[in-house]
Amino acid sequence: MTERQERRAVRPGSIMRWAASVVVVSAAAATAFALGRRPVPAAAVMNMSADSTGAGGRQTVMLSAGDAHRIGVTYAPVTMGPVVRQVRTVGQVSYDEEHVTSISPKLDGWVDSLFVNYTGQTVRRGDALLTIYAPMAVSAEEELVLARNLRDRVANGTPDARQGAEALLAGARRRLAYWDIPGTEIARVESTGVVRKTLTLRSPVTGVVVQKSVVAGQRIMAGQSLYQVVDLRSVWVQGEVFERDLPAVHVGQAVDATFEALPGVVRTGHIAFIDPVINPDTRTARVRVVLANGDMALKPGMYATLTASAREAANTLSVPRNAVLSTGERNLVFLKRPDGMLEPREVTLGMAGDDRVAVLRGLAMGDTVVATATFLVDAESNLAEAMGGMGNMPGMDMSAPDKKGATPKPATPGAMPGMDMSKPATGGHR
Repeated sequence: MTERQERRAVRPGSIMRWAASVVVVSAAAATAFALGRRPVPAAAVMNMSADSTGAGGRQTVMLSAGDAHRIGVTYAPVTMGPVVRQVRTVGQVSYDEEHVTSISPKLDGWVDSLFVNYTGQTVRRGDALLTIYAPMAVSAEEELVLARNLRDRVANGTPDARQGAEALLAGARRRLAYWDIPGTEIARVESTGVVRKTLTLRSPVTGVVVQKSVVAGQRIMAGQSLYQVVDLRSVWVQGEVFERDLPAVHVGQAVDATFEALPGVVRTGHIAFIDPVINPDTRTARVRVVLANGDMALKPGMYATLTASAREAANTLSVPRNAVLSTGERNLVFLKRPDGMLEPREVTLGMAGDDRVAVLRGLAMGDTVVATATFLVDAESNLAEAMGGMGNMPGMDMSAPDKKGATPKPATPGAMPGMDMSKPATGGHR
């Protein structure tokens, strides 16, 4: 028989049996590869329950004490109590804008001399800043002297004359006072009758000069800002809080501030302002903290670290943060049941602290959950789901061993319907 005739003699049934063999061998190799990528404790695989589906389609898992210790699984109870969350951010010291004063004259003139000559100089309330020659002020002082003399001359006159002289004198005094000329200067002019060429402009507040816009001999206008003085006994620290942390902060909340330039120093202030607009680039909101600075140790421009603490309600269920597995769609924990099975349970979370997270729904007081290696237990649960789906296929026996510890029956690939893996008849071609 020629080679071509020999090929024609091959029966179609033999080809089908050969193809089925290739499929089964490939499936077995793929399963072995998947199981070989991560070692699974034998006891864990043999005790996966395929008939109990938990949250998200995951299966309950049984781990022996030895297997739990081997992969680092620990347990923790669900407790009742407050959950403390700390929000930390960095900030920078700046002026308290509520304590910034702009000093400007209320009449035109020329600067005769300066007493505060540089930025950063400290001034106190009432200190002389400069002297100014103001023609309008000189005229007003001369009117004051004339009104004073007129009152003296009509002292023995009619009541109407005395009353008119007093009104004229009071108007001259009031005009000078409206220009912020000190009362002592007005009294001196009135008592001596001597009019001076210049007036002294004094500081109305105590603070540090942060801006100086005047020099000697300069012509100044009414309303022109000559100095800006800041009272640094109160300062701001401005920081940025991430969008996810905003629910944990509020106006009036106490904040602790530490400074790299002042090791060991902790200042406590309060949040005075939270920006109502989120920065679209950084996803943060500006927060302003007010701090007392009586010793003047805090200087604008210093860096600070801000720490704000927030509390959930006192009677709040909580679990360790590592006990929660977030899938993106839901939050899961693995509940340890009385029979030892680990059941995936979907929970609703509240505020998260540094080491614990509040649970609003899904657990009860006294429950025990997996506290560490949760992702490994989740991997076992997912594997149980995948293998449980194959458990109904012929030849895939996923049942747990019997009480005597008998080994499960090996799978028989030939049991799959439509797959005849028996030996070919005598004389057939393989």
